[in-house]
Amino acid sequence: MIKSITWGLLLIGCLLAAAPTSAQNTGKQKATQICAVCHGLNGIGVNPDVPNLAGESPLYLEKQLNAFRKGERKHEQMSIVAQSLKEEDVRDLVAWYSSLKVTVEMPQ
Repeated sequence: MIKSITWGLLLIGCLLAAAPTSAQNTGKQKATQICAVCHGLNGIGVNPDVPNLAGESPLYLEKQLNAFRKGERKHEQMSIVAQSLKEEDVRDLVAWYSSLKVTVEMPQ
């Protein structure tokens, strides 16, 4: 009985651990199609006026994308792009960009 419970919990843990990976993979695909032109696939903005998304807090990213979607925050390009996103798209993109690791080096 205890073995069955242990295996069941292990299986649930594996499934839960796989969920972010799946969302990250889907987010990466969506980022390639939708966001990478400005924000880069690696989450580093390609122009000085484009914010970096790599390693940002998932809460921050989700809040900002939803603000663009609802028209609470406005930007010429982002308002148009974000309005086409579904809730699932937002979750996937947030999972991708927040999973990216940013490294910093101190100047010499």
